[in-house]
Amino acid sequence: MHRRAYTYAAIAVLFWATVASAFKISLRYLDFLQLLFYASLVSTAALFLIVFIQRKLYLLSRYSGKQYIHSMMLGFLNPFLYYVVLFKAYSLLPAQEAQPLNWTWPITLSVLSIPLLKQRMSLGSFLALCISFSGVFIISTRGNIMDFRFTNPLGVLLAIGSSIVWALFWIFNVRDQRDEVVKLLLNFAFGSIFILITITFFSSIKFSDMRGVFGATYVGLFEMGITFVVWLKALQFSKTTARVSNVIYVTPFFSLIVIYFVLGERILPSSIVGLVLIVTGVIIQQHSSRSHPTSAPVPKS
Repeated sequence: MHRRAYTYAAIAVLFWATVASAFKISLRYLDFLQLLFYASLVSTAALFLIVFIQRKLYLLSRYSGKQYIHSMMLGFLNPFLYYVVLFKAYSLLPAQEAQPLNWTWPITLSVLSIPLLKQRMSLGSFLALCISFSGVFIISTRGNIMDFRFTNPLGVLLAIGSSIVWALFWIFNVRDQRDEVVKLLLNFAFGSIFILITITFFSSIKFSDMRGVFGATYVGLFEMGITFVVWLKALQFSKTTARVSNVIYVTPFFSLIVIYFVLGERILPSSIVGLVLIVTGVIIQQHSSRSHPTSAPVPKS
């Protein structure tokens, strides 16, 4: 049983490690709104099929109007707002910078938990915050820390902003006790409506290059849809969630390897050092707040 958990976890990590590169490749042929629109449609279809196979469609008729409104609000945060901000960040930054900056969300979560969940920041959480954001500073300046000048301020702001949106989504989602896969299906169904409205006014729905559509399909399946279900399977088969969750921490490092070989980006020492600091801060944060219901890490790219 435990071996099966690690197998599912490894599959999820491998898929999530590829999506940063998939983002950048897809953005060569689609703008960030088009990428999100196509990927969301694919993810919604995949999640519907999964819910159908799991024979959980009947749950949709059991939810109240209030629960559907809650799903609509969550769908606005994720996938709509989260990926709008994230994909725009990827369009402005190298993948090796956007990916680790987005990984600051567990630290952002601990900060937002203070006003939203009325929690106090522990000494460990404060230390984690300092360590992780020193990594952010190193990545954002590409190691030129004495210059105090970000190479792309808007891209950095958006990448960090995406972590804030994801942390908000996590806080509002974690206490919703409905089935996780059905919740995700509703999120993407509502999110796709928001995306359709946005793309109608600010972009266009067109198939200018099938390579972009293929990339969006890959993102929809392996960033947004199937991989999340695989990760839930890993947690389901695990005897202790904490052990399997630790596998997540290799994801951003595998992602750098994929970025190097697939995108051909020369990985800067500042990216490696900054990522090490960010992940170190995240690990410290997780261990200092094990009892907190929102502390379980989920990889985001």
